[in-house]
Amino acid sequence: MENKKKDFSEWYNEIIDISQLSDKRYPIKGMNVWLPYGWKAMKNIDSVVRANVDIKEFQEVSFPVLITRDMLMVEFEHIKGFENELYWVTKGGKEKLDIEMALRPTSEAAMYPMFSLWVRTHADLPLKIYQIVNVYRYETKHTRSFIRIREIHFFEAHTAHRDHKESEEQMAEYMEIWKKISSALCLPFHVDRRPEWDKFPGAVYSLAFDTALPSGRSLQIGTIHQYDDNFARNYDIKYSDESGQAVYAYQTTFGLSERLLAAIIGIHGDDTGLVFPPDVAPFQVVVIPIPSDNREQEGFVSSVCTVLTDHGFRVKLDNRDAYTPGYKFNDWEMRGVPLRIEIGGREVGEKSVTVAKRTSRGRQKIEFKELVPGISRLLHEVREEITARAAKQFLELSRRDKSVEDMRSYEGISLSGWCGNRECSDTIEKETEKVVLGINISSPGDAKCIVCGKPGKIASFSRTY
Repeated sequence: MENKKKDFSEWYNEIIDISQLSDKRYPIKGMNVWLPYGWKAMKNIDSVVRANVDIKEFQEVSFPVLITRDMLMVEFEHIKGFENELYWVTKGGKEKLDIEMALRPTSEAAMYPMFSLWVRTHADLPLKIYQIVNVYRYETKHTRSFIRIREIHFFEAHTAHRDHKESEEQMAEYMEIWKKISSALCLPFHVDRRPEWDKFPGAVYSLAFDTALPSGRSLQIGTIHQYDDNFARNYDIKYSDESGQAVYAYQTTFGLSERLLAAIIGIHGDDTGLVFPPDVAPFQVVVIPIPSDNREQEGFVSSVCTVLTDHGFRVKLDNRDAYTPGYKFNDWEMRGVPLRIEIGGREVGEKSVTVAKRTSRGRQKIEFKELVPGISRLLHEVREEITARAAKQFLELSRRDKSVEDMRSYEGISLSGWCGNRECSDTIEKETEKVVLGINISSPGDAKCIVCGKPGKIASFSRTY
């Protein structure tokens, strides 16, 4: 396997193939096949997301994949932002369609005509829905599994509110939700307010959650958008207030994708392979029997698996006869399982198990009667260790640079003074190949622009995926 620090790109591609997360050999570029292990991980990520939005009284929906050209053209700024990325459907069978339709690149144009039917009075607000679906964007750049693809596994939340104040409260709630999601995934991040020319088409402003992969390049792993009443005016989303007056609703959105899995792979993995946070690992515990003559072994192994499964742990029993225990150890380490349980004749006799953590060397014994609290404790330790390592790496991959020369010599995310002028960010990009991610909300502060010297704010600059 490639050395992660020496050649991250090759390591990333190799680990996805070896661990069988995805197969990119499907004959359409950028549309890959989710393999069982990768799909289990993605479903667990979805479960974390669902749990954190459901508790905030969002309702899950599922909208059709097709959007008519007329629906898209209602919001010109929106369609202009996606016009080079749309897949068009122009025929049904052998007949040319009267109205061209596109595969959704995102779902504003699909949802908001329905919002105009659903929202009638102030009693209908707030409206808070989400869906987890595939969206389609014709990506012309180099595709990369889970990072830049053409069929995207996508979470999108959409809300409608009475006024700007309530929609801003929703933006704050998104931040609260995101912090819990990122904590479960052990992912560090900056919050960057995208510049005007890079905000979501039709938004008043966009906030992005940016992390850094070991190559030093940044990866956008989530966004929230404040629309105010921009989309409502175009899609005629009105409600009658207490006085009976028709008022446009204010809207927000929150988007996440399978880039979350890419970040987990890239940030937590090591030269041995994947390292999954316990909350989203396809299997939290793998149980490996060590061959012995003890006749009670099979029953004891079964009891261990049953107890753990009954207490909600995701358990895999690896009883493959064709492979040695050593091979299985290496195989599951590469696949990133947080805990490995070994059970041989000695463990059966002692009514205990031997446990190894993916995040550290060494083994420890847990008595069978202490199995559940012991495994819970070790999974918590794994999560804490993964979080600490990721935070340390993120600090090493982001720093304060006070000049263009400093930025040029640094591979990671540069935090530098910027006046907000596009000419200055273009100069930085030309000199360093780093683009502006936006004003860094995570590190607020005033600073002189490193290009023109005018008053500005701390902004994030990096090469991106």
